[in-house]
Amino acid sequence: MLNLGLDILGLARFQFGMTTVFHFFFVPFSIGLAFVVAVMETMYAIKGDEDYKKMAQFWGKMFLYSFAVGVVTGIIQEFQFGMNWSEYSRFMGDIFGAPLAIEALAAFFMESTFIGMWMFTWDRFNKWVHTLFIWLVMFGSSLSALWILAANSFMQNPLGYIINQQTGHVQMVSFGAVLSNPQLWSEFPHVIFGAFVTASFVIAGCAAWRLLKKDHVTFYRKSLNVALVIGLIFSLGSIASGDIQSRYLINNQPMKFAAMEGLYKDSTNKGEWAAVSGFDTKNHKTTWSVDVPYVLNLLSYHKTTGTVKGMNTINKEMHAKYDKKYGSDINYYVPTNTLFWSFRIMSGAGALFALLAIVGLFFNRKKSQAIMKQRWFLYIMGLCLWLPFIVNTAGWFITEFGRYPWVVYGLLTIADAVSPNVSVASLLTSNIIYFLMFAGMGVVMIVLCHRTLKAGPDNDENTDGYAASDTDLDPYSKGAFNHD
Repeated sequence: MLNLGLDILGLARFQFGMTTVFHFFFVPFSIGLAFVVAVMETMYAIKGDEDYKKMAQFWGKMFLYSFAVGVVTGIIQEFQFGMNWSEYSRFMGDIFGAPLAIEALAAFFMESTFIGMWMFTWDRFNKWVHTLFIWLVMFGSSLSALWILAANSFMQNPLGYIINQQTGHVQMVSFGAVLSNPQLWSEFPHVIFGAFVTASFVIAGCAAWRLLKKDHVTFYRKSLNVALVIGLIFSLGSIASGDIQSRYLINNQPMKFAAMEGLYKDSTNKGEWAAVSGFDTKNHKTTWSVDVPYVLNLLSYHKTTGTVKGMNTINKEMHAKYDKKYGSDINYYVPTNTLFWSFRIMSGAGALFALLAIVGLFFNRKKSQAIMKQRWFLYIMGLCLWLPFIVNTAGWFITEFGRYPWVVYGLLTIADAVSPNVSVASLLTSNIIYFLMFAGMGVVMIVLCHRTLKAGPDNDENTDGYAASDTDLDPYSKGAFNHD
């Protein structure tokens, strides 16, 4: 067979990365859309303005698309755990199984049940009761994220366990410790706030494209306003929660933090922060850098003094700690370029989102037509509908790449976690199949959303399955059984 330089570990890692990134396109989008739609329907319940009801129904359709694709990609992701990472599954089963079981039996069940009730009961319940359904959907989605992140947080910061001496696997001894993990409570708010930002700026971007065509101006201006208010609030929340999370990493995962800041050597008391840098990753040194004094200390400690350990120092400390168990040839350096630039993309985008929201709300203020005259801004806003997906991916790169070489930090390496019985051929085949499936689902998702936008909020297709007031649409009405 032709040698393509492929190996089992590399292909398994690529497959995990591909499935995780694609799944994470839809998870925050779905959670965020549930929240934005719930806000829109709540405004309808308070004000009685039919435009808000129409907005909840219209943008709710995109929520249903994202939810469906997210479920499918999540199933594929779980399947590849057992296929490619059986050693990890054996090692982590006692810990990973509990939060995943609760997520499936409680949170996902709640979410799925109330999605159905919300979809098919428009005008069958009091508007406040119907609004409660979508809030319960949003609550279920957030609970799902909480349980998944609880499992992931154990992988980042193991707590509440012992090592079973007979099996060599981790065994849970304190579910409370797993659930109260500081890693979880620094990570969860940032993920949820990011989800709300994702949905709000996708809606804002879609609305901007339709406003450029002067299509349903009142409807899309109201949608834009709601989205930008939510986007502004949670952009600021994401910046604050991101600061808390990054400061937590200084002591918990110092190699990850040092790579985010591009530090090979220990910082000085002046706290020079590298705005941009170039790295020689082979020789573990910075080749050039544009530094701003004291900013690193302000970001790290919220004061002008202090020092941060560099990757070279941390690497020596980790060798001293783990060489006896894992050997001296293991590499503890994380992908510096990936983490350094991902962090700058993520933090820079957070500030950009807040700025766009402020400018957009100013242009779109009531009784002003400024937003319709600022076509340049609508183009920027329209293009930025793709930015949240890039930012979420950058954040997930930091979370996962920054844990290298561990699957479970300090307990199980990536090389030890891969399945022993998979082959290069099977992994290459499944990678190609998964890639084609994901590409197909992505295209279908984009086409469906584009068709929905193009059809507009007044199209009959956008109310099918929602409106029940017309007896012609109600299969259980008296008129449905009249054959005259």
